[in-house]
Amino acid sequence: MDCVARDSKGKQFDVEIQQDNEGASPKRARYHGGLMDMNTLNPGQDFDELPESYVIFITRDDVFGYGLPIYHIDKQIKEVGESFQDEAHIIYVNSRKQEDTELGRLMHDLHCKNADEMHSSVLAKRVHELKDTQKGVELMCHEMEKIYSKGMESGEKRGIEKGELKKAKETALSMAEEGMDVKMIARLVKVSEKDVQKWIDENLCTMK
Repeated sequence: MDCVARDSKGKQFDVEIQQDNEGASPKRARYHGGLMDMNTLNPGQDFDELPESYVIFITRDDVFGYGLPIYHIDKQIKEVGESFQDEAHIIYVNSRKQEDTELGRLMHDLHCKNADEMHSSVLAKRVHELKDTQKGVELMCHEMEKIYSKGMESGEKRGIEKGELKKAKETALSMAEEGMDVKMIARLVKVSEKDVQKWIDENLCTMK
């Protein structure tokens, strides 16, 4: 799960940011809802103690194709047209829609690389801390090293193959898109600065 949170009323939220439509399928949303429920109750607790929950997919594209900025999915009793009160909700947000609304401005901010271009002062402050201060950069480097090392551990058992090199390239390009410098990227993905620069240059050529 990308981000799991709970509000002051006890409602639970799982927020997933998906670059590919395949990663935001209806059954994946169902699975994530089940994961939250499974990890909420202790043995012996009554099912009625399950809190209201929301699985929220923020997608790069409009996965349903209706041109809407947001989609709310809730269960319904077909025969009577009434909602099924399990308090489990699924929401899809189309991040392509960046209109002059509260939601649209938030989607705009999620696409921003620079804090000074953001509408939300809360997001801007945190992005500035993580990207523009020494403490924040060190924290991000530490976290990225942990994430990448976990992925490499399984790869080392099989040997460093083409698949692992592809993963390193994808990770490097993602870091470059976030504004990280070549030297830092090379250190994190454990390849040469020359290779990282080559990947970035190739990617720029492909985009032209």
